[in-house]
Amino acid sequence: MFKKTVFAFSVCLLSFAVNAQTNDITRVLQKIENNNKDLQAYASLIESKQLELKAGNNLPDPQAGAYYLPWGEHNTGNYSEFQVTQSFEFPTVYGVRSSLIKKQQGQKELEYASKRQAVLLPAKKAILELVFLNKRMTIEQTRVVQAKKVVDQIQELFNEGNVGVLEVNKAKIVWMQEQFKVEQIVTSRKNILLLLQNMNGGAEVTLNQPDFVESLHLAQMDSIWQNRQMADPLVKIMKLQEEVALQQIKLSKNESLPNLTAGFNYQGVSGSNYSGVYGGLSIPLWSNRHKVKAAESKYQYQQSYSNVQLLTAYVGFQKQYNDYQILLSKFKEYQRTLTGLNSDALLLQSYELGEISYLTYYMELQFYRTAFDAMLEMEKQLHQLKADILKHQL
Repeated sequence: MFKKTVFAFSVCLLSFAVNAQTNDITRVLQKIENNNKDLQAYASLIESKQLELKAGNNLPDPQAGAYYLPWGEHNTGNYSEFQVTQSFEFPTVYGVRSSLIKKQQGQKELEYASKRQAVLLPAKKAILELVFLNKRMTIEQTRVVQAKKVVDQIQELFNEGNVGVLEVNKAKIVWMQEQFKVEQIVTSRKNILLLLQNMNGGAEVTLNQPDFVESLHLAQMDSIWQNRQMADPLVKIMKLQEEVALQQIKLSKNESLPNLTAGFNYQGVSGSNYSGVYGGLSIPLWSNRHKVKAAESKYQYQQSYSNVQLLTAYVGFQKQYNDYQILLSKFKEYQRTLTGLNSDALLLQSYELGEISYLTYYMELQFYRTAFDAMLEMEKQLHQLKADILKHQL
């Protein structure tokens, strides 16, 4: 019973650690979303465009005019006239245009979501690169310690006259090379942090996650594609563009209805005056000519264009998914082969026992380390490719 309790507690701790580290990446992305200057500027631009769209459905300004005619030859008194009018399109036009504007405003919101995705996806890839460098740092620091240990051992053998100076120099060069790799990783980490700082509006970013914690498992391709169609802003924009084009047809048809004018009119002459309402209409015989056909043609084009773009997006998604599965299969094969070999320790032990020469030790060590480093690189590529495939979740 006690063992089961300990096991369950350990699983909970592991789950908590994974979630904490995953949330650490989410935390950095949220900061970048809040502080990114490009997104802040684009949000203001989108707001201004939405207000411009809303202003496109305003009524024309009212008109006021007056006549006072005191000059000329006339027996009656001076003539005066005053008129106030308000022109407007047929009432149904405003309702249809309002629906169109709401769709266009929604399109602007999706454009912002697309811009946000274009900022956060490279940011997440940079964060994954930073995690990879953190993992490499731990490994390379261990290799530096191992290389120094070998240098010390060979120096002792040299002092005892058992090996030549060439082996000492080779060991020192290897040690120096391992130190240089650590320095390169330090520089690369600084550059990534500077990039993230720039994305974060100049505020510093900290992320000390030592390893990847997210699973490399992906759902079925069809399932991910269905979710992407519902969530990805670029896909949603294509569908909304069709709705906008269809609504434009309705608006063009309604704009063929007469424009109306209503107002008040006052006339005064020779001590008498007349006042009453004014009404008028304007029949758009010429101004709306060909607009309906143009809108219908645009809708047909938009349907075809959206279908082509969606098919192109799906083909690209399929390629990404297939590339991921191939790379994952290769990575797992490397993992099965290299995990548990403990090659560094076994080779060092063989060298210390005198079973192999330093040259053999170094060559064999480099062979296994090259394979191990390739596996680490594949792991990073998998996480970054997964971020591409699941970008709609950002």
